[in-house]
Amino acid sequence: MPVFQLNHSCYFPPPELAREDGLLAVGGDLAPARLLLAYRSGIFPWYSAGEPILWWSPDPRCVLFLEEFHLPARAGRLLRQERFSITLDTAFTQVIAGCAAHRPGKPPGTWITTEMAEAYCELHRLGHAHSVEYWHNGRLAGGLYGIALGGIFFGESMFSRVSGASKIALACLVTLLRRWGFTLIDCQVDNPHLVSLGARSIPGIRFRELLAAGLELPGRPGSWPLPAGAFDTLAANPANDY
Repeated sequence: MPVFQLNHSCYFPPPELAREDGLLAVGGDLAPARLLLAYRSGIFPWYSAGEPILWWSPDPRCVLFLEEFHLPARAGRLLRQERFSITLDTAFTQVIAGCAAHRPGKPPGTWITTEMAEAYCELHRLGHAHSVEYWHNGRLAGGLYGIALGGIFFGESMFSRVSGASKIALACLVTLLRRWGFTLIDCQVDNPHLVSLGARSIPGIRFRELLAAGLELPGRPGSWPLPAGAFDTLAANPANDY
């Protein structure tokens, strides 16, 4: 399949025309309207500094069905210690920076370029992008961020500065999404870490069916307040039956 060249028009070719590696198009911009159209179409940007914007729609697609989430036992024990606090949408910029920071043992560089960070911060200001923050001793020690549209959460990245922080942030997110009637988290491309938490790959055509159905749900636009007692059940039952 060819790679499509985008121009100033807010348009994407059908995602099923992506190359075998998932690459669909190149170019365009990261304006909110284009980004939202991309996610609604099952497409996302992913590129490195110095490259043009690359747009992807991999097949198969990695997703996390909320009822299939699995919290590892070690993180479950950390949950019961109650030595942390969770917030929503209070430190989005800091979470982006934490996700973009160099991680020991990993090659230098990040796909979260300055341009990408600014674009997602704008989506956050518009009420479409959200963060979950894990605080330890008053300091941001982990978290995650992504886009919410309808009943789908499109996970972008997560980070930990203390062991288990991102897993607990994800467990809290799953708890809230189940409470609010969401259906799944789009994880884009699988890796052993995501698989260990319950994510799995499904055919692209099935993902697009689920995406279309999920976008029909009302969703929760705007800033997300933290419901009182939201994680009481999670703390009492950290395995998977919350």
